[in-house]
Amino acid sequence: MYGILIKRSAAIVFGALASMVLVAGCDSDAAPGSVTRTSIAKGIPQDWYRGEQPVLRSQVDAIRSRIWVLTRDGVALYEASTGEEIAQIPLPGWLWVGGQYSFPPDLAIGPKGEAVITSNVVATLWRVDPVTLVASEHELVLDENTGRDIGFTGLVYSAQQGAFFAVSAFQGSMWRIDPLLKRGQNIPLPAPLLNAK
Repeated sequence: MYGILIKRSAAIVFGALASMVLVAGCDSDAAPGSVTRTSIAKGIPQDWYRGEQPVLRSQVDAIRSRIWVLTRDGVALYEASTGEEIAQIPLPGWLWVGGQYSFPPDLAIGPKGEAVITSNVVATLWRVDPVTLVASEHELVLDENTGRDIGFTGLVYSAQQGAFFAVSAFQGSMWRIDPLLKRGQNIPLPAPLLNAK
C-alpha cells in the first residue's frame, strides 16, 4: 500500500496522513545522508546564510562525501569534509516558480550518486551525472494527466522499490517515477496530500 514518504531526517512529511500510512519500502536510507540545511552549516561558506545565494534545497551524500545544494541558478556541489566548492552546475531549461506561488522544487540523490532535480511547474526532471557533472533534461510521460500541469515539490529515491517517488503540493498527488526518468505513475491516495513538499 502506498502512502506518505518520509524524506529528511528532520521528519519533513508529505501531508496530514503521515502518522497513518507509509510507502512500502521507503526508508530513511533511501537518500543516503539526507539532512536539513542547519546540519550542513559547518561545510558551506557563510554567504549561503547571509542570503547572497539562497538555498532552495540541499542533500548530503555521505557515501561520496558530497553536498548538493539547489539554488535559484542551478546546483552547487561541495566536498563535504572540507566545504570546498567542486562545481556550479547550470540546469538548462529549468522552470520553477518562487515561494509566493508554490513550495520550491526538490533535489534527491539517486542510486549512483547522481542528483535529480524537479520543477515545481512541469513534469520534467533534471539529472546531474555524478562523474561528468553535466545536467540532462528528462520530460516524464505521466500515466494520468488530464490536461493539468504537474510539478513536483518533493522527491526521494527508494532503493528497495528501485524507483523515485514524488509529490505535488498543488495537486496533492503522489507519483512513482522509474529510475530511467521516463515515466510517472500516479499513486491513488484516499485523500489529497496537503502541503506536500
